[in-house]
Amino acid sequence: MNYDVLIIGAGPGGIFSAYELILRNPGLKIGVLEAGHALHKRRCPINGTTVKSCIGCKSCSIMSGFGGAGAFSDGKYNITNDFGGTLYEYIGKARALELMKYVDEINMAFGGAGTKLYSTAGTQFKKLCIQNDLHLLDASVRHLGTDINYVVLENLYNHLKDKVEFFFDTPVKAICPVDGGYRVETEKESFTCTDCIVSVGRSGSKWMEQVCRELDIPTKSNRVDIGVRVELPAVVFSHLTDELYESKIVYRTKKYEDKVRTFCMNPKGAVVNENTNGIITVNGHSYEDPARQTENTNFALLVAKHFSEPFKDSNGYGESIARLSNMLGGGVIVQRFGDLIRGRRSNADRMRDSFLTPTLNATPGDLSLVLPKRILDGIIEMIYALDKVAPGTANDDTLLYGVEVKFYNMEVAVNERLQTRYDGLYIIGDGSGITHSLSHASASGVHVARAIAGN
Repeated sequence: MNYDVLIIGAGPGGIFSAYELILRNPGLKIGVLEAGHALHKRRCPINGTTVKSCIGCKSCSIMSGFGGAGAFSDGKYNITNDFGGTLYEYIGKARALELMKYVDEINMAFGGAGTKLYSTAGTQFKKLCIQNDLHLLDASVRHLGTDINYVVLENLYNHLKDKVEFFFDTPVKAICPVDGGYRVETEKESFTCTDCIVSVGRSGSKWMEQVCRELDIPTKSNRVDIGVRVELPAVVFSHLTDELYESKIVYRTKKYEDKVRTFCMNPKGAVVNENTNGIITVNGHSYEDPARQTENTNFALLVAKHFSEPFKDSNGYGESIARLSNMLGGGVIVQRFGDLIRGRRSNADRMRDSFLTPTLNATPGDLSLVLPKRILDGIIEMIYALDKVAPGTANDDTLLYGVEVKFYNMEVAVNERLQTRYDGLYIIGDGSGITHSLSHASASGVHVARAIAGN
């Protein structure tokens, strides 16, 4: 069980590391250890009829397995340094963009050809946003859709499976430095390697913190993003989504001067559950196939919280809010915006009378009992600001699902090669706390693979 390179995690970082390694050095013996299932075995039991909420599978098929947490996302690759991570701080802005474009070319070659590349360059909406004290971030966005994203991953796996040894349902317990490399311990066996690439994603955040403590690798606290997922008729945002697909809009609140941003916009998409370390939060998907599209658009509104001394557990803070939502609603809570403004909870009758049909079966409730006042005030202020550029956003029937939490790993100390203080031990992707997106995570995998291959 000895390998030249072991990759822990088969998310985008791990996949593109393996791809680039075999391209640059086909003679390498490469193993990939993944805690979740193979792609074709990833099935969430929630079907909306017999199973309506999370049943706590041992391995969450939404968050783990080949393709990582992004496998069933809406497949948006944002080619930009303005958001999605700080990879450019380590490898330079030009290099980061070059690698993201390279990843896009690979995705096109493996089934993504024909999908659209959107851009905010030269758009009229930038001026419209500024006139209303909103700020549209610059990006090129490749939208694969949940369906085409799956096809790309399937093709990449078929390309890799005969050149790389995959071990699914194989969670790693520990990484131990040994002479000439590393020993990687799993529940059933151990592996050794010369170089080790760790790409465990956000779902591996607690495990990553444990490894850093055991190996005395420095880390620093990161932020947590807390908010809601907004769902409204697709026509409300169609003038933006038809041209830009996803608009990353940032607003600074008047009351607290906190920054609130839109995130993960899904035109004609669906709201879905997400399970992170046993906590049920909310997310969104969208599809390229018109037959699978809905009449609604959804997106997140998130407030970023950074903490100073003595508090260091930003993820723990986010988890406590999500657990409160789970306790009150048995999972995700949904509330009409009109009910929230009037200070009353949504109930089954008010939801039935709504002109908007929800795409997720969530528990009607009161988000003011869950979200801290400062965060909720910021979200409400942002909704009224968005209503100026997309009239109808602040309608009574607009739905707010809570909570949505974006957990960020502790930022791990690495150098420009994304290597830790141990030679040959690399930390990449969202598990590093450096990347926060599919494109940045994939690019980090290519970067490390080239460093190992020596070109």
